Amino acid sequence: MNIKHILITGAAGKVGQALIRRLLADPAYESFTLRALCHNRLLPPADRLEIVRGSIEDRQVVEDAMQGVSHVVHLATCKETPESIMDVAVKGLFWLLESCRGSPTFQQFILIGGDAGVGHFFYPHPLPVTETQKHTAYPGCYALSKVLEEVMLEQYSIQYGLNGCCLRAPWIMEKDDFKYQLSFGEDVFGGPRWCDLVGAEQAAIYQRTGTIPVMLDPQGRPVKRNFVHMDDLVSAVLLALDHPGARGQTFNICMDEPVDYAALAAYLAESRGLPSVGVRTPYHSTWLDNTKARFILGWRPEYDLKRMVDAAWDYQRPAHEPRVVWYPG
Repeated sequence: MNIKHILITGAAGKVGQALIRRLLADPAYESFTLRALCHNRLLPPADRLEIVRGSIEDRQVVEDAMQGVSHVVHLATCKETPESIMDVAVKGLFWLLESCRGSPTFQQFILIGGDAGVGHFFYPHPLPVTETQKHTAYPGCYALSKVLEEVMLEQYSIQYGLNGCCLRAPWIMEKDDFKYQLSFGEDVFGGPRWCDLVGAEQAAIYQRTGTIPVMLDPQGRPVKRNFVHMDDLVSAVLLALDHPGARGQTFNICMDEPVDYAALAAYLAESRGLPSVGVRTPYHSTWLDNTKARFILGWRPEYDLKRMVDAAWDYQRPAHEPRVVWYPG
């Protein structure tokens, strides 16, 4: 039996927790043992799961966490936090990669990247965004960090033949996230902050009536924006594990089509009777192309626009599980 010992960084985040649940619950992965590297938050104990506490900016923490590890799934990141992002995104990744190349047990490194590295919706994209597009970070330290992560992993593959791949994901949705990214209230998830764009008084009216914002570009056209559901991203990680075609590759992991805000508003009007309003923004449509992941990994996203909407609106959040934003941005 081929025993795999997987180190998951950022394991207490939503992607890390979802990946761990899947690996522990599915009999197909019963030979896997897991080590969760946690920093600010911890996970409950479980069989086949070892918890290590510390920050990847500390070389000794990384060296200890890497002992006996065969695979690394790197999720640890920061958002718009200039005081710590380079320690985590650059120095931390450097220590991980250095440890991997010197480890007698290491086999594969999987980085979860982000479309922030290719500009997200900040820049016009006249063509679908493929994995060959030049890095184009938008303003801010988070997008820059995603570029640096991808470049570092690529260079370790070139310099040392390290077996790594990058799964580049857009905005990751789970539970009722997709619903709250459309809120005109202070409870909005992520950006844009619709309440700031329309003003507090108008935002209060829209929130009270359940109005859905239709994001418009500078020319007044509905924006198309990329998303991926948590379940689909986790499925891509599992397919990439030990896949020979993943070596040295970057894959866009996203819905087959970006969410068209006009189509989103139309479906919510039809299915939930919700009104909508156009909100002009400085943002542009993008179409992240997932053909490469479908062709090489055999991966298929299960969530389209309608399923994403229905999952978010039908989700019943337990009283003991309030919505919490763990990071700024």
